[in-house]
Amino acid sequence: MFKRFLIAIALLASASMAHAEQFKTLGDWDVHYIVFPSTFLQPEVARNYKIQRSQYQAVINISVLAHDSQQALSQVVEGTATDLMGKVQRLTFREVQEGDAIYYLATLNNDINQVWRFAIDIGHGENTQTLKFEQKVWIE
Repeated sequence: MFKRFLIAIALLASASMAHAEQFKTLGDWDVHYIVFPSTFLQPEVARNYKIQRSQYQAVINISVLAHDSQQALSQVVEGTATDLMGKVQRLTFREVQEGDAIYYLATLNNDINQVWRFAIDIGHGENTQTLKFEQKVWIE
């Protein structure tokens, strides 16, 4: 199942309207991220990850890797998405571990094509970094 999910994400990353190779180095980590409409997921994949497929819902996928070794890291991930009118949605991430891979999934309610500003806190205690990015999320 994980391979199918990664293939879906790879295809989305290469074919989506989002930026190619979206990652930022935060301290000792490389944080990879992607936001895409939940309808891009195949029904079986969405069911397995308990993600509702809807034209009004987007998926946020975060991966945290050690900068030097590129080993996946388990972290606490939480954040918000704010639209340009100031409406804030709290993002509830859940950790998914499959083999050596660890990633974090959250969903975002998105009822119109709009730009969202994301602020995602990653880490433990004093070792916390904030991933900030802005992205237009489209309704499919």
